Amino acid sequence: MKRTSTLFVVFFILIFTSTLPAQSKIETGFDVAVANTNSGRVRGYIHNKILTYKGIPYGKANRFELAKKPDSWEDIRSSTTYGPVAPLLIPTTSVQDESEFVFDHDWGFPNEDCLNLNIWTPSLKDDKKRPVLFWIHGGGFTTGSSHELPSYDGENLSKKGDVVVVSINHRLNVLGFLDLSSFGEKYKYSANNSILDIRLALEWVRENISNFGGDPNNVTIFGQSGGGAKVNTIMAMPSAKGLFHKAINQSGSFRSGILEKETTQAIAAETLKSLELDSKNIDNIQKIPYKTLVDASTKALKIVAEKMKAEGKPILGFGLNWGPSVDDQALPFQTGSIEALELSKNIPLLIGTAKNEFSPFANMRFVGASDETIINYIKETYKEDTEAYITAAKKAYPNDTEVKDLIDIDLLFRPGAVDQANDKSALKEGAPVYMYLFTWQSPVFDGKYKALHCMELPFVFDNISLANQMTGGGNSAHNLADIMSKAWINFAKSGNPNTENLPNWPAYNSRNTATMHFDNTCVLKPQLDKELFALIK
Repeated sequence: MKRTSTLFVVFFILIFTSTLPAQSKIETGFDVAVANTNSGRVRGYIHNKILTYKGIPYGKANRFELAKKPDSWEDIRSSTTYGPVAPLLIPTTSVQDESEFVFDHDWGFPNEDCLNLNIWTPSLKDDKKRPVLFWIHGGGFTTGSSHELPSYDGENLSKKGDVVVVSINHRLNVLGFLDLSSFGEKYKYSANNSILDIRLALEWVRENISNFGGDPNNVTIFGQSGGGAKVNTIMAMPSAKGLFHKAINQSGSFRSGILEKETTQAIAAETLKSLELDSKNIDNIQKIPYKTLVDASTKALKIVAEKMKAEGKPILGFGLNWGPSVDDQALPFQTGSIEALELSKNIPLLIGTAKNEFSPFANMRFVGASDETIINYIKETYKEDTEAYITAAKKAYPNDTEVKDLIDIDLLFRPGAVDQANDKSALKEGAPVYMYLFTWQSPVFDGKYKALHCMELPFVFDNISLANQMTGGGNSAHNLADIMSKAWINFAKSGNPNTENLPNWPAYNSRNTATMHFDNTCVLKPQLDKELFALIK
């Protein structure tokens, strides 16, 4: 009897353990995942058969000076941990519990020495030339990092598509954009150093990525929100031409342009006035504590904005803030100009937005509100156009059933994306444009976050499990992530996002307005929100 019981226990253990999911292990060691770069050898680690490298320096820079190639090193450089991130304007010292649960930020370690990148690759030594997906993080031009959100992890995308994924950190805010160009050669490029950092990282990829199994002649730049705006900016930079071959802009198009020289120099003048600096002691700005610099430049932004308002000059976008500007050194054109469009004419573009973007946050006070309260808000907002707005909203999204859905429609990001798609697709003999709209609704916290800004990211990177606090996890999310990540991979490989389990997805133009709606059931539709856009012109 005892022998029979023992055999039963052993049999049960074998059956139970055979049903457990395979547990991957991390491979590390002195000789594990060693790769060459022009500056020296680096050592990463292997997880799920993907070689991972983090925090590799691609440049170095003194404050407000143009970045240069990094110093070389002799020993193998350990590259297993994310590098420093650009300092925030305001350090995060408190937690907004629920929204932080949803986004699950990793704020990283801030340091002005932040020019580093991360790589995920399936192999170093099989002589393959894999497409490279070069990720540019969001956060406007002031915040964010290469690992701020769990979605940004490149392992799953690399493994699924047999591609190389690269993500970068670069200078931001006042450190990346304070225009000191009038103070001589040393600060000649300071107005756009942040964007020039990205160019330097792309140059690093061109010179080194073949050592990581990547093809320097097939690089796709892609980014979301501020990262999408950076994609647009790189596309308008003459000196970046040839460093990338396809582009993806996720929620990063706006109808407004970039800053002009007159404005950036006015901001710099007010900053220096506050710091009591001039041409005689300008180099002292490189030694001023970062917080002092932030306080002075933030004050300068407000002063210049007030002056512009008093003079009747428009302040575009989200208000006067840090960002790229027109200058004869790096960005000679407005990003939406015909000159910029012609510059990137042969670059295929995948572009789109999320259905709700920031609206759930903006309208959080209406969660649980009565239908009457919401309708009254629409009347206060649109006045004599109230009925036209409601009719247009229902036409755009006929399957919406809740009254609150009427006010949770994004009318900030998508109009800019449509304008850009129309302009680019109209270029004679230009590369194709593909348009999408992410409409999938997250179930977390009773569904109140909907298709929030950043919601598509776990689907693009196939990271539903890592970002389950945002997506809720579940089969439907995983199924859509499988489809979307394959579409992004196919676009990186060929410039065409069509893939299995998607309807045929033709290139966009202003006549067919072909837009892929990503949801539990993916559907190709024409533009249905033209009437809505007309109400916000």
